[in-house]
Amino acid sequence: MAGMETKSTPDKGAKPVRQVGDPGALGDFGANLLSTPRSFMRSMVRHGKPTSDRAKSQAVFGNFFLHILPVRTHVHSIKAATTLGLGVATLVLFILLCVTGILLMVYYKPSVDQAYASMLDIAHVVPSGRLMRNIHRWSAHAMVACVMLHMARAFYTSAYKGPRQFNWVIGMSLFVLTLALSFTGYLLPWDQLAYWAVTIGANIAQSPRELTDTLGITAVFDVGGMQKELLLGAHYVGQEALIRFYVLHVMVLPLVTSIMIAVHFWRIRKDGGLARPISADAVAASPIASSSGDSSPQLKTYGLMSLMKGRTPAVNLEIRNTVTTWPNVMYVIGAATMVTILAMVLLGVLFDAPLSEMANPAVPENPAKAPWYFLGLQELVSYSAFMGGVGIPAIVVLGLALVPYLDREKEDLGIWFSGRKGRRVALTSAIFSTVVVIGMLWFTVSYGWLRNWESTAHVPQIVITLLNPGTVFVVLFAVWSVITVKATSSTRMGAIALFTCFLVGFVILTYFATVHRGPNWDFYWSKAAWPVH
Repeated sequence: MAGMETKSTPDKGAKPVRQVGDPGALGDFGANLLSTPRSFMRSMVRHGKPTSDRAKSQAVFGNFFLHILPVRTHVHSIKAATTLGLGVATLVLFILLCVTGILLMVYYKPSVDQAYASMLDIAHVVPSGRLMRNIHRWSAHAMVACVMLHMARAFYTSAYKGPRQFNWVIGMSLFVLTLALSFTGYLLPWDQLAYWAVTIGANIAQSPRELTDTLGITAVFDVGGMQKELLLGAHYVGQEALIRFYVLHVMVLPLVTSIMIAVHFWRIRKDGGLARPISADAVAASPIASSSGDSSPQLKTYGLMSLMKGRTPAVNLEIRNTVTTWPNVMYVIGAATMVTILAMVLLGVLFDAPLSEMANPAVPENPAKAPWYFLGLQELVSYSAFMGGVGIPAIVVLGLALVPYLDREKEDLGIWFSGRKGRRVALTSAIFSTVVVIGMLWFTVSYGWLRNWESTAHVPQIVITLLNPGTVFVVLFAVWSVITVKATSSTRMGAIALFTCFLVGFVILTYFATVHRGPNWDFYWSKAAWPVH
């Protein structure tokens, strides 16, 4: 209508009109630039600073690397005595190996003509190269030791029982992969120590030929020769072997190990976390229950539309014995990580990784010894190549993998040695195996074995191959385990007895081969008694 003012409605899509003095888009850009670090942190950690239980849970649940952990962890699982930090230490050592290995790869040349020279450059020319190689070498040895100790801890606390059986098999696979990783890296320096150690390993791979020669089928079925050629790419340790070991060491085995580690940790969470005893789930009674004299845990009960009543497994789960993973578990992981890294750095600073003369096939090492974790095996190989190199290791690995499926007794988990009776069984088994192994070593050093006796000159080779000190160990340990099962009426006690026997036997054989075996694999009380060439 005329004389009336009409109000214009602003266009919703129009840009706001800036006033005089407004810094404009340039000012917005400057403010955004200054706040970029804070905005980046907010976009990366969307839940903000974890100040409440909800935020702490989101810190774990929303993080890709922490998502494999539960948002809450039982207080028993973070005690030092529960795991001794061996699982975390092993993972940290693997990461250290990957990092230092990548740094070494920059300067290493996988060629028989240049490998040794590149090792000298790393040690004497590359800044911090010697330290990186030292850390890499000691971390490899420490990882083998930690995996073995971790397996022993899991076994003695019954952590292989249902529903964790398959994860025990995964752990066994990781044990084999760890040995393969360390062994394939042993050849890369291309020095005398590495060359002849791998030569021993190749001969162990060829050891089935001892059996096929006895059976007269080597010409038709030479599985030993096939294994050796598959390992080395030839009939000798040369360029083909070096490049195969290099590819396996830096790419294939680390990739497979990473996948298996991820599966292993994932299964730990999905199988209910770390094994813990029933006593760890005891909770303090509520004030109402205490006043009434009832000390049993108070369990919640929920109903659905007043139609469904009762307790369910999910309802029974108590959270009063748990703590938020962030930051409690992270403190434990951080402490174990720092201790492990510090130990490896100190070893790297104080002790240099060995590097002998350049590999020379014409000058054999005497004695030529395998890495320390294979020395017990080398001792058995000295009696029988096939049984020591293939037969007995296969029996041990297969037997350990089958333990969860043979020992199905229902018992409280997470208790060392399953209580006082298990400790007694472990102690008596350790004494028994010590007497057996030391007694057999004394006998073989003093009197030899079948092939050394004139009265057994006509004994068939198949008997000499199968009947040797190594098989005697295995048979006696198995008999001791059966006796233990009958005496205790418990397959768990039998498993403890057998595992302890093999563990003690491994330690004694490793020590014996390290200290008391010298040139020509003869016995000496110490290295000082070796003959002077």
